Amino acid sequence: MNFDYLIFDVDGTLWDTTEIVARSWNYTLEKLRFERQPLTASDLKQEFGKPMDIIAADLFPQLPAAKGEALLAKCCRREHRFLENAKESFLYPDVEYVFSRLSSNHKLFIVSNCQSGYIELFLKKNNLRNYITDIECYGNTKKSKGENIRLLLNRHPSGTACYIGDTAGDYCASKEAGVPFIFASYGFGDVPEAQIRISHFSDLLTLFQ
Repeated sequence: MNFDYLIFDVDGTLWDTTEIVARSWNYTLEKLRFERQPLTASDLKQEFGKPMDIIAADLFPQLPAAKGEALLAKCCRREHRFLENAKESFLYPDVEYVFSRLSSNHKLFIVSNCQSGYIELFLKKNNLRNYITDIECYGNTKKSKGENIRLLLNRHPSGTACYIGDTAGDYCASKEAGVPFIFASYGFGDVPEAQIRISHFSDLLTLFQ
């Protein structure tokens, strides 16, 4: 396979923070005296990858949209602090090594449905910033993942690209953007339609080197 640009999802593709994020969101909801069943990592694996407004509607259906999104934003701010202070690594095996190898002959990008600042935190915490050419996310643009992939490619128009993700939403975003999709089957979702699959992150080296 020969692509100039490799565009990555984050959650379920590069790392898994669902346990600590569930703890941080539950902490926030308790502090705000918001009553709901405690969130679990399994709950978040069903939500991560969706745009933030959809996650807010799913988790806080009793609230008007604006209030639900504001509550989720508070959860996300607390989440950032939990992640910044965490000592453990949440990366999937071999991510840094694979990035170092792939970046020698590809440009690497990240596009996610996450909040603003999350990709930057991910890169800083894992010392991966030097490998990534550009990023985009829902929090910055309020656009769909497919639109954000196209937006990023419009900023870098001279190469061919594919998208690497782990959910049906990622597959649909790739179709919307008109780029091939590689399914990370070790992640959070299931994509029966995916023609290209990896079982481990390091499988990318077999595909691209």
